[in-house]
Parts: sequence; structure tokens; C-alpha cells
Amino acid sequence: MTRVKRGIVARKRRQKILNMNKGFRGAASVLFRTANQRYMKSLKSAYENRHNKKRNFRRLWISRLNSAVRLNGLNYSQFVYMLKKSDIILNRKILSQISICDPQIFNELYSYIASKNLN
Repeated sequence: MTRVKRGIVARKRRQKILNMNKGFRGAASVLFRTANQRYMKSLKSAYENRHNKKRNFRRLWISRLNSAVRLNGLNYSQFVYMLKKSDIILNRKILSQISICDPQIFNELYSYIASKNLN
């Protein structure tokens, strides 16, 4: 069997990881083994944080909605219940954007929902 020299291939593989880790602190950007461990951990963290981002934004929208609805004397859960009851299908992101960008429209929406649920 012939001998296989992997010098170029191995160097390319290692250099690829080290280039990915530019900007990391200490040995994580210089030494291959630690750099490889840091790189794998960063990929894992990126995966987790992509999912956590969705959760965090939903929490943000709900807290914004809660504060906007409390100005009208109601709380968030009652507001969402009234929305579902009056068959208004707007998600929390859109509702929070309306409450921030155009509070007058949000108040009209709230009064419409309130009047529809009183009957």
C-alpha cells in the first residue's frame, strides 16, 4: 500500500477552523484543539439561541401588549380572550407594533373589541 501524506489537507482543515475563530479570546483563536472545541460549542450555542430568540421576542411582544392594554384598564389575558371571542386573528407581533407605532388605532381596536364583547 502506498503512503499517503496529508500535510496540505490537514493544514487546510486546521486553518479553516482557526479562521472561523478569529476574534475569539486567548488560545481559542490560536491553538487548534481549543479552537475546535470553542468552535463546536459556538455552533451549539448558535443553534440554541436561534430558538431562544423566538421565545424572547414573544415575551417582549406580550409585555408590550400588557402595558398597552393596562392603560385601558384590562390585563393581557383578558385582552387575548376578548380577541379570540371576537374572531380577530392578529398575532402578538402585529398587535405590539400597532400599540407602539399607532396608539390611536390600537385604542380604536380595543374599543371595538370591548363593545363587541359587551353585547
